Amino acid sequence: MNKGKVFFIGAGPGDFELLTLKGKRYLEMADCVIYDRLVNKRILSFVNNDAEFIYLGKENTEGGTLQKIINDTLVEKALSGNFKNIVRLKGGDSFVFGRGGEEIEALNKYNIEFELVPGITSAISVPEYSGIPVTHRNIARSFHVFTGSTADGEGIQNFEIISKLEGTLIFLMGVKNLENICDGLIKNGKNPNTPIGIIEKGTTTNQKTYTTILKDIDKIVDKVTPPAIVIIGEVVNKREMYNWFEKKPLFGKKIIVTREKTQGEIFSREIEKKGGESILLPTIKLTDSMDKFDYSTLKNYQGIMFNSPNGVDFFFKHIPDIRIISNIKIGAIGSKTASQLKKYKIIPNIVPEEYLSENLAKSMTEITKENDNILIITSDVSPISEKELSEKYKRNFKKFIGYFNSKIEIKREILERNLKNATHITFFSGSAVENFFSNLEEISLLPNEIKIISLGPSTTKVIKKYIDKNIIQCEVYTSEEVLKVLESN
Repeated sequence: MNKGKVFFIGAGPGDFELLTLKGKRYLEMADCVIYDRLVNKRILSFVNNDAEFIYLGKENTEGGTLQKIINDTLVEKALSGNFKNIVRLKGGDSFVFGRGGEEIEALNKYNIEFELVPGITSAISVPEYSGIPVTHRNIARSFHVFTGSTADGEGIQNFEIISKLEGTLIFLMGVKNLENICDGLIKNGKNPNTPIGIIEKGTTTNQKTYTTILKDIDKIVDKVTPPAIVIIGEVVNKREMYNWFEKKPLFGKKIIVTREKTQGEIFSREIEKKGGESILLPTIKLTDSMDKFDYSTLKNYQGIMFNSPNGVDFFFKHIPDIRIISNIKIGAIGSKTASQLKKYKIIPNIVPEEYLSENLAKSMTEITKENDNILIITSDVSPISEKELSEKYKRNFKKFIGYFNSKIEIKREILERNLKNATHITFFSGSAVENFFSNLEEISLLPNEIKIISLGPSTTKVIKKYIDKNIIQCEVYTSEEVLKVLESN
């Protein structure tokens, strides 16, 4: 029998960039992924779309029954002969109060091969994201990690011993037993004034940190919801000085990105670098059509207009010899398109000050002559009129559809769920706007307080067909400007 191999991968604490390089590499190889509740869904984007995805996530009250299903599923997939690489993707690390050991034992009964990829544990990473070091010279020379709950619901820990430990005490999964933990420590001799920090949903833009002292835990316990890390010790007092993540410019903002998937991923990562949460919901898909273009006809043109970075990519993807454009003047609609041209060692002859197709066409008259032929590489949804431009600027403008822009259907429940949590929506094109509202169907589903960020006037014009409030338009039509607008609004 051709048995599959199981890879146990720790997904880290929440921030998807804390996944290890090895974990990412094995996810890219996976043809079946079994994942749990605490895994950042952005991590799943590393997996081939053809892979089978199986969600088996435990809520706080679930236990042995679901664990048996997980064990059986791992065995079933590995023995089926249909999967070569099966990934068991677990939040944090598989062996820090996880049940990875039980899953391995289930595999061993059938001699199924496995490999372990450690994950960054929340015990260390979450306090760091809150500005609390687990050790510090002359304050804490050790740290101790405990479970804050047990499967049988009996005594959590031996507090008689724990209360006497020097160093930092860390409890995972301890929210429902928070008062018991503090009471147990105090009753067994721990100083009631010892600082305590509770970090909720750590390493994500939903992170909240509460600090107090052991004896006052009752004042904040009702505010905390799991998952949360409990950290006890003098190191908690360092938070005021070391706090960094919660000071990032986009922290606390949840931003829907409607761009095409590849560009959306890039923009999403910029959001995450600044501490925000990106909700990637592509509403458009781009399909190449440049393979149908006859590049030999370029000898008839004196100029080429590129209306987007996408057009640049599709044009140069198929070009047989770069020298055939050596005598052609090149125009780029904006800085992003110009940057994309530079990746192909092309410096545009002209970039208009205001990034609009009309302005680019006008600018092309500065570098071409009357009756010159100018090729426009654009998409099928572009409103550019060859006839109008030709008559207005005394040039022969010819449009070629370099790529098709098609709608992506988004399930209503997915859209509705993400809109409830979002603070902002970003739109980079009119087509993205049209497709978003087409998916939305009911404008009432859009939260009243949500802010809509528009790249520029043409995009804003389309947005106003559907809604005329909370629209913030960028003054400069670039993704960098969108990020600046998000920071200040």
